[in-house]
Amino acid sequence: MNPATFAVLAVVIGSVVLFGTATVLALGWAFRDGQFDNLDRGAASIFGPDEPVGEPTDAFPE
Repeated sequence: MNPATFAVLAVVIGSVVLFGTATVLALGWAFRDGQFDNLDRGAASIFGPDEPVGEPTDAFPE
């Protein structure tokens, strides 16, 4: 294995380990912080009083 191939392999494996660790840590934080406790509340948070949940207020084509 020549030095260039080894360098590319080291960067790829290092990146996979780094991003994989960051992903595991982020998911661990989200579970501990309660981000996944009530998914329905988060799904309904985009609706306001002028657009009630489950009632379409727009149409295509107009």
